Amino acid sequence: MFDYDIGIIGGGPAGSCAATLLAKRGRSVVLFERDKFPRFHIGESLLPFSMATFERLGLAERIQDGRFLVKHGGEIVSGCGSRELPFYFKDGYRSRQPTSFQVLREEFDQLLLDRAREVGAEVHEETAVQSADFDEAGVRLQVEACDGSSRQVRCRYVIDASGRRSVVGSALGLKHHYPDLRKFAVYTHYRGVERPEGARGTLTRMVRAKDRWFWMIPMANDLTSIGVVCDTSTYKASGLSPEAFLEASLEGQPRVLDRMSSAERVRPVHAAGDYSYRHTRLAGDRWLLAGDAAGFIDPVFSSGVFLALLSGESAADAVETALRHPKRAAGELHRYGRRLNRVMDLYLRFVRAWYQQEFIEVFLNPKELLQIAPAVNALLGGNTGESLAIRWRVALFEFFVWLQRYLPLSPRLSLQP
Repeated sequence: MFDYDIGIIGGGPAGSCAATLLAKRGRSVVLFERDKFPRFHIGESLLPFSMATFERLGLAERIQDGRFLVKHGGEIVSGCGSRELPFYFKDGYRSRQPTSFQVLREEFDQLLLDRAREVGAEVHEETAVQSADFDEAGVRLQVEACDGSSRQVRCRYVIDASGRRSVVGSALGLKHHYPDLRKFAVYTHYRGVERPEGARGTLTRMVRAKDRWFWMIPMANDLTSIGVVCDTSTYKASGLSPEAFLEASLEGQPRVLDRMSSAERVRPVHAAGDYSYRHTRLAGDRWLLAGDAAGFIDPVFSSGVFLALLSGESAADAVETALRHPKRAAGELHRYGRRLNRVMDLYLRFVRAWYQQEFIEVFLNPKELLQIAPAVNALLGGNTGESLAIRWRVALFEFFVWLQRYLPLSPRLSLQP
């Protein structure tokens, strides 16, 4: 006897997305979130290709009702100040969605969680899943509420969207860190950061310096998310607190500081380290990992929420098929893991390239050749290269980045502040 068809661990974008889609199909869904919403979270920048997911969720109109800042693209700036290049989603290869949004995550995540409740998912906040035990028929979740009470819940399937702690992934010992991406991020929110007029004032600004990079994400109500990312070893060697490190980094980077003459910090400074990882398996018998519980690569290129929504949507579709056609369950879950791994591999390659100076040199000097720049633009907008037309152009861009190391086709940059 089962209490629910699906148990979902975590109420962030991946968990809420999966809960909504499954509940809309008439499935009995229970979602456990250990925190109380709304709560602060970093990762405010969305990508255009998520708009189709919002349509499926029934949230497109609410996302576009004016509460969030319309985002037209991004811009990459060299720390030495010699080059900067804005890119607009409308110019992406065969662009279908020209804009996205910059969101305040506590409002955005609350919107998604409320939608799951609205369509019939049973949501329990301040309730942590302590363990998940599997047998041939299903899964038993051991949950504990904030008042200390505990109980067991039986489900046919579980979607683990519990973030970096990944209840199922950790229990199975599947987490693998990328040794070449040992990074440390320090970030907070400001008011009063200067912005250009018009569409350019909505762009995510990424400033690439020699040994670190900065993000500047404008949001509604004059809020701006600002962060700095460096090697974990660089941060530790500084001996500074997160707050002091952020202040020192900003003072040393004029391409960020020149917009902050009237800025005032309005949030505590937060920090996160060694956050780049993936689980070696993303699905198994009666379980799937989604969102940050599957893996997280890097905050650059704003892929976090995009991958969370993509995986939540795909996990819901896979579980629905498995429930309707039990004989196809194993194959469906395998295809889910294979597709998500393919997309994460694509972004992993670009993230690794980002930390090579040659990437910046080639990107900031685009050539009018074979529509390669629009194809890269499309990828940065969330087009995961399903079409051959984008795949071969992106592969050619990656070849030029590799070649730049040995035969400079673009001007060299110092990247010094």
